[in-house]
Amino acid sequence: MPIYEYTCSACKTKFDQLVRKFSDADAKHKCPDCGSEKTARVFSVFATVSEGSKDTALPSQTPACGRCGSHGPCGGAH
Repeated sequence: MPIYEYTCSACKTKFDQLVRKFSDADAKHKCPDCGSEKTARVFSVFATVSEGSKDTALPSQTPACGRCGSHGPCGGAH
């Protein structure tokens, strides 16, 4: 089931919606913030994660500390 992004023209909120059928992708969906049905699907961009240096790695890509389980730099301060 695809997830589409929508924007509400009433309150300018952007939200994601799980759509069960492709034919329902362009249907009006209620805004989770204001309840308006003045919504429209927007084009989304997708993100990819590639291998990089340690400085650009996401926290979940860095090894966890054996003592505290942190994925960030704990500096050994336990």
